Amino acid sequence: RALSPRPAVAVRCQEGQLAVTVSRDLFGTGRPVRAAELSLGTASCPPLSPNPAQAFVTFLAALHECGSTLQVTPDSLIYRTTLFYKPTRSGNPLIVRATPAEVPIECHYPRRSNVSSGAVRPTWAPFRSTVAAEERLRFSLRLMDDDWSRERLSNGFQLGDSLRFQADVTSEGHVPLRLFVDQCVATATPDRSSSPRYAFIDLGGCLVDSRAEDTGSAFVSPRPRLESLRFLVDAFKFAGDSGNLLYISCHLRVSPAAQAPNPWNKACSFSKASGLWAPLEGTAAICSCCDTGSCPSP
Repeated sequence: RALSPRPAVAVRCQEGQLAVTVSRDLFGTGRPVRAAELSLGTASCPPLSPNPAQAFVTFLAALHECGSTLQVTPDSLIYRTTLFYKPTRSGNPLIVRATPAEVPIECHYPRRSNVSSGAVRPTWAPFRSTVAAEERLRFSLRLMDDDWSRERLSNGFQLGDSLRFQADVTSEGHVPLRLFVDQCVATATPDRSSSPRYAFIDLGGCLVDSRAEDTGSAFVSPRPRLESLRFLVDAFKFAGDSGNLLYISCHLRVSPAAQAPNPWNKACSFSKASGLWAPLEGTAAICSCCDTGSCPSP
């Protein structure tokens, strides 16, 4: 029989203290939280000295410490406290990639038992795909499921998820084409020029979000075909925006398939391993303008 997965937050109520074990993958997204972003109780007690090699962070506190409260009932003594997750801001002050969470914790005495609580699962939604037509070319932009096999049915995401976009163009009797995404802009309203505004693809095909700290945003190689382009973007929301709703607008463009990618027809992601911009196709030189911000217009 398969074993049940270990809970994200586990609590052991001991005789005079409680031990809280927190998975670094707190939200089950594969993106670990930092130990410094976790604290226990209103007194903000820190965890034990963490071992970066371990997948868990541990708190150990006496029952009356860290700002815990006590409730006395006819049958039990109930000690209550809270685990706090307060994510640090990313390098870009305009957006946030994680949502604060509070996990309530209780220990009941004299009848002692283990208590665990699942973490709050933040969500933001929705993205709506758009389709535009020009002459006999039909453009589409869709959110795809995890294996890229079909369009994603749900438009809700958790911070820490990856959004999988697929852009396509179909034509009727046209010469072979290669598709590019010049720009993608996220806004809090349908007006793509409104503020706040975050262009996560810009400069004629530079996926600028791939350069942000702790993101896996990137164009996906290889293309399924020349008329399609896939890219990943880590979920985010605007700092201070309580609406949890994003509108995404993208500008798609094609060039003849026989024409080699160049500085104005490109798909470039930033490689954190090499510290350089890397093209989906073509030579590295076509991505050099992603750093200078002086990419030529097509």
